[in-house]
Amino acid sequence: MTGTTELLTDFDINDTLNHAATIQTVIASMDPDKTAMVNQTNNTWKFRYGTVEVVVNITGEEPTDIFTVFSQVLAYPVKDEARLCKLLLEKNATDTMEARYALQDNCILVLASRSVEDLSAAEISRIITIVASIADEVDEPLQQEFAA
Repeated sequence: MTGTTELLTDFDINDTLNHAATIQTVIASMDPDKTAMVNQTNNTWKFRYGTVEVVVNITGEEPTDIFTVFSQVLAYPVKDEARLCKLLLEKNATDTMEARYALQDNCILVLASRSVEDLSAAEISRIITIVASIADEVDEPLQQEFAA
């Protein structure tokens, strides 16, 4: 996966302001089985990475729009919720880089988001790679230890 960022460093996203094309390029490089799907608004992609599904969304091209990548790693109900929460908070402090663990709709996610202002192709690649890699690495151990 280290090659993903390198593939995109020559592509200057600021010249074209087309984040969607960059996202598609990154996903294509990470999705050898061609599982990626784009929703009808053309702003959301889903693809398989190892054992997880990764969702990438961009709300638009304006500086205030948001680029988000997430992947579900564990669904509720869970065992030993207090220990799980402590573990995830510790991991947020040491293991997640630009990503973080979050709870949404009774699901534990690995999540990263930022505004699209000054968003580069390298950042898009890095964020997608971080979320996908962490999620794929932790989903099975978390499910084995904490799934109810």
